[in-house]
Amino acid sequence: MSNRLKSEESPYLLQHAENPVDWYPWGDEAFERAKRENKAIFLSIGYSSCHWCHIMERESFENLDIAKLLNDNFISIKVDREERPDIDKYFQSVYQLMNGRSGGWPMSIFLTDDRRPFYSATYIPPEPRYGMMGFSELLESIDKKYSTQRELLVEKANEIVKFIDKKDKKIKATKLDDSIINRFERQAEELFDNINGGFNKAPKFPQASLLELLLDTYLLTKNQKTLDMATKTLDNMVKGGLYDLVEGGFCRYSSDDIWLTPHFEKMSYDNALLAEIYLKAYHITDNIKYKNIAESSLDFILKRMSSDNLFFSASDADGDEVEGKYFIYSYDEVYREFKEAGIPEDTISDLGISKDGNFEGKNIIRVEKDSKEIIKYDEAIAILLKIREGREYPFIDKKIILSWNAMVIKSLFKMAKADDTINQKYLEEAVNSLGKLLDSLYIDNLLYHSMLIDGEPKIEAFLEDYAYLADTLIEAYQTTLNENYIILATKIVNSAIENYYDYGIWKFSRGEFETDADSYDSSYPSSLSVMVDAILSISSLVDTVYKKFVFQTLQINSYDTMRQPISKPKMARVIMRYLRDDIIIKAKEDRLSI
Repeated sequence: MSNRLKSEESPYLLQHAENPVDWYPWGDEAFERAKRENKAIFLSIGYSSCHWCHIMERESFENLDIAKLLNDNFISIKVDREERPDIDKYFQSVYQLMNGRSGGWPMSIFLTDDRRPFYSATYIPPEPRYGMMGFSELLESIDKKYSTQRELLVEKANEIVKFIDKKDKKIKATKLDDSIINRFERQAEELFDNINGGFNKAPKFPQASLLELLLDTYLLTKNQKTLDMATKTLDNMVKGGLYDLVEGGFCRYSSDDIWLTPHFEKMSYDNALLAEIYLKAYHITDNIKYKNIAESSLDFILKRMSSDNLFFSASDADGDEVEGKYFIYSYDEVYREFKEAGIPEDTISDLGISKDGNFEGKNIIRVEKDSKEIIKYDEAIAILLKIREGREYPFIDKKIILSWNAMVIKSLFKMAKADDTINQKYLEEAVNSLGKLLDSLYIDNLLYHSMLIDGEPKIEAFLEDYAYLADTLIEAYQTTLNENYIILATKIVNSAIENYYDYGIWKFSRGEFETDADSYDSSYPSSLSVMVDAILSISSLVDTVYKKFVFQTLQINSYDTMRQPISKPKMARVIMRYLRDDIIIKAKEDRLSI
């Protein structure tokens, strides 16, 4: 029997429409019932390609006993974090405050009937596991406390809300100077994995903005160690696993230190940002491999995650409820096909394929040596692709998110000018996609956040949409010299300043959830940093008056960024760029005064 999510458009919400849980979408109907029946709210936030979201659904939300506990004692609400990043951002802050660490998905929050949070978790197992209380036991405990100790829970919830909504936050500022460069290099060296590349231990994320800053810092300092950290990471990330050697494209993160075992979801933003990084590495090193990786990542998006010049948000990790089913291989199926094609057994082992497997008895394609050293490598990859053609491709969330589309389009513009001669294929893709995106999500001078392919937009844009669109319009102008792009970029920046800026402090969202814009990079560079970077470009290309907005923002974010630039690589990059611009301007003034 369907629940209330059956009328929603979000692919993630529709995935839960047949759960026995009496789910509500976020909205007044759920809140009014919670008030009327004096029940706590259970809020679950996730997204369609999230592996652990699928696990919690199978284990708990399809479990009739757990569903009964939820239906009898709580009002249950589902939120798609891609559709409503403002809601997700607010409750991720709640989780961090309550638990002292970053959250993730699925996000599980319990609220009072007036939407004040008093308990938070991420994935919750159905029975006690991993040192965690089982979901059934937790539901019973919270229901009992909500009935017998309501005042205590409300008091705790009020403290959390008061802290989250705190208005008089102290701001520290410090001098912006070139010491940030050496500090960043030193911090990067301290955290660098000298064996496998990357930073910190598993789970390992690509951290595109950190890699970008390493490459840009190398251009300033010519410190070979800095370049080596970037290239070692880039080289290790594409050995196979995190990067799909068969079809191209990066998965979201690796669950081990060596970049072998991902959760197999592929996000459009990862592939857009990493294509840009590999292109930059190509320009610095002249290593054609990096350009090929960038090209194959964008070609993957164009082939699998595109329709009518727009780009989908993500493809799923699972197939038929089996993680990575589409991407992995048994030894026997590969051996049979390779033998028939006359490909030697050495090639099988060179591709990381063994009888025991490297992933749950099956094999993720993995290459430790240069592919040119592998006999009939291209023919082998073609056979592996043919094997996949007999399988069903994982579910694709066909949501069109403005900011993520902008990232893809910017990378297409950069690919178009990767070499001395403009690549017309990528230029046409970029121009057509940008036009389609604006037609679809910029309506009557109002910017929208997302829509389904062939659908209508309903949710207005957030700061990240303004930031990434402005950034892409500037790239479009610099590639084509079409002044309409820079005029529109300036208009978008002006709207963002008007709606989200207040004397150096930026908001991510207004309205129902007014949230501050973070300067920390998470899955992708922070909207605050991207916006300030775009404004800095506008100040150079259009009018220097915009530089005051850059300076005020950098001053407010100076203390933390100057101390820990590795935690805010995009903001640190903006500071370095700002300092370079000041040097250039001063040099010009000095020449004029002579």
